[in-house]
Amino acid sequence: MFKNVMVYRIAPGWAMEVEAMEAALAKMPFQPCGATQPESYGWAPPRGQAHGALVELVAGQRILRFMHESKAVPGSVVKRRLEERCAQIEEKEGRKPGRKESRELRDEIVQELLPMAFARTSSILVWLDLAQGRLVLDCASAGKADTLVSALVECLAGFQVSLLNTQVSPQAAMTQWLTGSADEWPEHFAPGREVELKSGDEMNSVVKFTRHPLDDEEMKRHIAQGKLPTKLALDWDGRVSFVLTEGTQLKKIAFLDGVFEEQAGAEDNGGFDSDVAIATGELAALITDLTAALGGELA
Repeated sequence: MFKNVMVYRIAPGWAMEVEAMEAALAKMPFQPCGATQPESYGWAPPRGQAHGALVELVAGQRILRFMHESKAVPGSVVKRRLEERCAQIEEKEGRKPGRKESRELRDEIVQELLPMAFARTSSILVWLDLAQGRLVLDCASAGKADTLVSALVECLAGFQVSLLNTQVSPQAAMTQWLTGSADEWPEHFAPGREVELKSGDEMNSVVKFTRHPLDDEEMKRHIAQGKLPTKLALDWDGRVSFVLTEGTQLKKIAFLDGVFEEQAGAEDNGGFDSDVAIATGELAALITDLTAALGGELA
């Protein structure tokens, strides 16, 4: 739950009752791909229970689940079939198919093969923190996040969001933290043991330090030579570890020992409510502190 997080700001003034949200999302339920359908997406019960609610209210937070399924035919198989079809046409009709006809043949082949393709299904947990005006997605893929946000905008009247935008970019802040003195780290945060540096020239070279102290002089030399941090492991108040990216994503989130002890033995639907309450409570505070560490939000 919440392993990779993308944070959005909900446009001011938006509000909708839970019942109205439920009805709106019910118009786009998830259905698996049909035989010749390459992609399908929609809303599913967050608890994973058939016919369950699409909007769960836990500790004041609204939780949704977005499902996505896709079917893909290997390009090598399509290419081989297309070459065979073109060869047959050339043999029978004495001509080679043109570019347009080849595209049409390719589309026909894909449609023929889709019923035999394996489907890949994934889900994204969605958290609406209306008190803080945030939308938080448990997602690492920008493409899937864009699809999800578009679905929300389509379903929920007046709903608009934008990615969290801070006064100081994560890359500038990470550079300052890594090259400054130990007492210049922001309040509540301590360095982890992972960093990725990337050059901005045509070489686009990458240097990774893993399980490595971040005050290493070699790492500082790389920064002095023009490589900038794109990922940095951080620890928040000894409660949550994560990797901050240059795009303000939080990846590899791990709740540290003791954080979930208070819900030990809970039997509320497999611990769903207690897990959500604790995870969202911790992450809400973390996101607030991280935003402050990055100079606050841009107006």
